[in-house]
Formats: sequence, structure tokens, C-alpha cells
Amino acid sequence: MSKLIYLASPFFNEFELECVRRAEKILTDRGFELFSPRLHEVRENKDDNPSLWAKKTFETDRDNIDKADFVVMLYHGGYSDSGTAWECGYACGKKIPVIAVHTDKNADSNIMISESCTANIGLDELESYDFENLPKIPYNGRQF
Repeated sequence: MSKLIYLASPFFNEFELECVRRAEKILTDRGFELFSPRLHEVRENKDDNPSLWAKKTFETDRDNIDKADFVVMLYHGGYSDSGTAWECGYACGKKIPVIAVHTDKNADSNIMISESCTANIGLDELESYDFENLPKIPYNGRQF
């Protein structure tokens, strides 16, 4: 049976889009069922009723985290995106394993992110990470 992965990531600039597209391809090529908010963006009511759109976006993302076997979080270091950090914290609180994919191994990591995640890996390592055994991999860069 295919495992469902929720891909938490910002996608607000070209670098973030490049990273999330690459992660989507890696995970789907590995045979995982994938929920990526970028690919499942709520468009209904975005312009004519922004508060309804925001509520629907929140509920859709939250409900898909609840269904996920794992959350893969693309993390660009520091305070990269509050929504992605919320998704990570919510999944951690629900005891859903979170794999932090650090897109810049030289960037500082917030301890609340790196310590709450089952593993801290790079984007290249996502191609071979063992989602069956979920090996714990600590962050070995600077933390704040």
C-alpha cells in the first residue's frame, strides 16, 4: 500500500518553486501518494471572498496533514516560512513523523524545527531516505 506524504513548503519565489517541484518529482517517482499544497491550491473564492478562501485553504491543508503517514518539510533555514513551520509543528503534535529537508546545509536551523523532526536531511538524500524504518538523523549544523 502506498504511503501518503504531505509536502510542506513555501513556494513564493523561483528558488522555493524549484525546490518544491524537485521534491514532488522525487517523491512521486518513488511511488508515494503525495499531497502538495502547491499542486492542490484552493482557487475558489480567492479574489471574491478572501476570508472564505483562507478558511478553505487552512481546512484542506490541515485535513491532509491529518491523513498523512509522513510530512516532508522543505526548510530553507532560519525563519523561512511561518506556514511551513506551523505545518511541521501541527504534524509533530499529532505524532506524524516529519522529515526536514534542509535546502541549504550551511543555513542556521531553528531548534524547534530541527529537534521536532525525525530526520534532518538534504534534498539529494530525499531520493534514498528510508521511509519504512524512519532512521533518526539529527541536524549537524548551527542551531538557534
